[in-house]
Amino acid sequence: MTLAILLVLAASLLGGWARHAVQKHYRDNQQIPNQAGMSGAEVAEALLRVQGLSGVPIERAEGFLSDHYDPRAKVLRLSAQVYDGRDLAALGIAAHEAGHALQQAHRYAPLTLRNFTVPSAQLGNLIGIPLLLLGGLLHNPLLAIVGLVFYLGVVLFQLITLPVELDASRRALASLDDLRLLRTEQEVQGVTAVLNAAALTYVAAALAGLSMLLYYALMIFGGRRN
Repeated sequence: MTLAILLVLAASLLGGWARHAVQKHYRDNQQIPNQAGMSGAEVAEALLRVQGLSGVPIERAEGFLSDHYDPRAKVLRLSAQVYDGRDLAALGIAAHEAGHALQQAHRYAPLTLRNFTVPSAQLGNLIGIPLLLLGGLLHNPLLAIVGLVFYLGVVLFQLITLPVELDASRRALASLDDLRLLRTEQEVQGVTAVLNAAALTYVAAALAGLSMLLYYALMIFGGRRN
């Protein structure tokens, strides 16, 4: 149990550090104009067009760093800072989200699997932890086990998300290179730093999910042995 608690704490610290790293690299590279002089929306449009996906709408989204690709609506949504930004951070984030559209177009298997697991993750978030806690309060191991099974859906989603996000960043960098939109070593390093920091948040989320799963499993089955 002690090991599980330490893992949960370590994963939480890693998650906090990863979020700080994302914001830092974003702020730093937001100050550096990209030499192509293109906005995030223009970058995404160029990357999609060269892959024959010119029909994918690119919309402005509300919120800070709320950028995402909606695979069901087949719409790419960029936050105002990225949609209008002509800096390295906007270039990298827009290219990453365009990478998700390319994944869907190329039928990238992990993305298909992630989309399939969305309902189980939503259900796990909604009732998994409450059932675990309720089972503990009522000293009802069966109820806690049911909660654990539902929470497993959340963890599986987090684990599947990790390769999807890493691959989107790989596609982003390759596409930017193909279109000669990264023209100096500083631009390559800046965009890579933003994408790597963002990827670290998904690593932290997956580790946190696994740690919590281990913690609850030990709490349930360890308690039963005692």
